[in-house]
Amino acid sequence: MPELPEVEIIRRHLDAELRERTIRKVRIRRRDLVLNLPTVRALAGKLEGRRICRVDRRGKNLLFRLDGEAVLQIQIRMTGRFALGRRRPDVAIYRHIVAIFELDDGRNLYYDDVRRLGGFRWLEPEEWAALDRSLGPEPLAASFTARRLETVLEGTRAPIKNALLDQRRIAGIGNIYASEVLFRARIHPERAGGSLETREIAALHRSIRTVLRDALQAAGTTFRDFRAVNGRSGSYQHSLSVYGREGEPCRSCGRAVERSVQAGRSTFLCASCQK
Repeated sequence: MPELPEVEIIRRHLDAELRERTIRKVRIRRRDLVLNLPTVRALAGKLEGRRICRVDRRGKNLLFRLDGEAVLQIQIRMTGRFALGRRRPDVAIYRHIVAIFELDDGRNLYYDDVRRLGGFRWLEPEEWAALDRSLGPEPLAASFTARRLETVLEGTRAPIKNALLDQRRIAGIGNIYASEVLFRARIHPERAGGSLETREIAALHRSIRTVLRDALQAAGTTFRDFRAVNGRSGSYQHSLSVYGREGEPCRSCGRAVERSVQAGRSTFLCASCQK
């Protein structure tokens, strides 16, 4: 599932290419791609003729900010990917194109989704405001301080791994980076979030920002499905310390990396480094 770094990489590319472009025509080939309007045509009708003011991100959500203050929310999910150009993209990568946005400069924006998990949601200004309020702080924002993190975790009995995945507490962290963050901070994923001491919260705060920034620098993590615009892969998978490395030696102490299951999701840790 694309997390903050992957969605941010896509956002940066699309914002540079689509800002101030006008959507001339929209072709949507799958009804279930439209999440909150009655028909495909209803969404296409709202989008056609609109100018893309900028492309934003909130948590794991990609947002097309349109004239008139409306927002197209795009949930990429596991296999959503984009291509941009005047010709159909490489069929070896883009075999399941389900939406095409024709732009005023003659190019097309293609959206491909083999597993049909993603979706588009039209948001009026008040709906966007409600979504924004429902999400926690952005972990790379200047306002996300160690003190803010302490406030977010204060009193929670939930395991810290689960708290990091809760988008209402912190927006954008998913399963891969939660494991990596906790390993770097030397915190066991089953510790209650509210039990962390001030020094541990400071270490966790540093770890969150360092891991996410490193992943952004590497253009995200690609195991199989994730691709940035026009098929570019990330490389952070080569730097992962614990995620997906069950049975392999810990890069710090040499003990075998372990895997457990929390809330139905795999958690990877070093039981020696994360006591």
